[in-house]
Amino acid sequence: MKKIIVTGHSGFIGSILVPLLLEKGFEVVGIDTNYFGKDCEFYPAKTGFTEIIKDTRNIDEKDLKGAYAICHLAALSNDPLGDLDEQLTFDINHLASIEIAKLAKKVGVEKYIYSSSCSLYGIADGDKALAEDADFNPVTAYAKSKVYSERDILPLATDDFSVTFMRNSTAYGISPKLRLDLVVNNLVGWAVTTGQIKIMSDGSPWRPLIHAEDIARAFIAVIAAPKESVNKKSFNVGQTQENFQVRDIANLVGEVVPNCKVVITGEHGSDSRSYRVNFDKIANELPNFEPKWTLKKGIEEIYEAYLKYGMDDEKFNGRYFTRLKQLQHHMKMNKLDNELFWI
Repeated sequence: MKKIIVTGHSGFIGSILVPLLLEKGFEVVGIDTNYFGKDCEFYPAKTGFTEIIKDTRNIDEKDLKGAYAICHLAALSNDPLGDLDEQLTFDINHLASIEIAKLAKKVGVEKYIYSSSCSLYGIADGDKALAEDADFNPVTAYAKSKVYSERDILPLATDDFSVTFMRNSTAYGISPKLRLDLVVNNLVGWAVTTGQIKIMSDGSPWRPLIHAEDIARAFIAVIAAPKESVNKKSFNVGQTQENFQVRDIANLVGEVVPNCKVVITGEHGSDSRSYRVNFDKIANELPNFEPKWTLKKGIEEIYEAYLKYGMDDEKFNGRYFTRLKQLQHHMKMNKLDNELFWI
């Protein structure tokens, strides 16, 4: 039984990936600092596997020994968190990721699978779908941290230490550790709690979208693939037909949620971050990756889950499902210091 380490196992994607790995018969070890603990569960997360509660900046050799692969998901996970303190985003997302890769290589881990992002393409021509060889044009600290990590981790790859970069599309979907700071989940939340979606931009920017469960399936496909077919490779993770303009996302939500009014004001103009992404490479070179979700199906899942678990104004505007608000709460309560270490 191969041992798989998942950093950030208590996060939005990690809490979906772990049960899928266990179903496949892997031994799983999760490593997470647990910023988003039990109180942030939308519904109960999977238990019954080894969990190490530790900041990724403090991971050492003994935490990684005996693992076949590491799925490195742990990160400060969106642009508002980058605005909190850019240097912290680089320390956690960039420097810690390199150190973990070096330790993994040293102790004989065979595969290092890094959770990157399509956001590293940044501002691009929305008329052209970007493949993996496109130029990087990162706008935010989060996106820059992904660019720097890919740059500095790639040289560590050898025939014995496989390195793969998973450039995930913008995620959505239901998870035990729900996130409401993601565009699709957020728009469905507005529709359910207010009966209205208001888009302040013109709604024209393009976004590639993917269900969090399909991201998890992509990581499992890399684990299962022969090393030589994934080593030193980056993959855009998604489906080419799942590129959408923001206004189209809003209108799809309006179709699914009854009595929902969609208003596109255009008063803030067009968001400069617009990009479409090409996913031919993952379809052709990672054939055991079989995405299950479409955006329409995902919106229906989110809507039904919000009804089932009682999404209301208090939950929607509270701290438990919005990453920045939760971290700010911990800091206000003197549970975290200014470098986001537990006190």
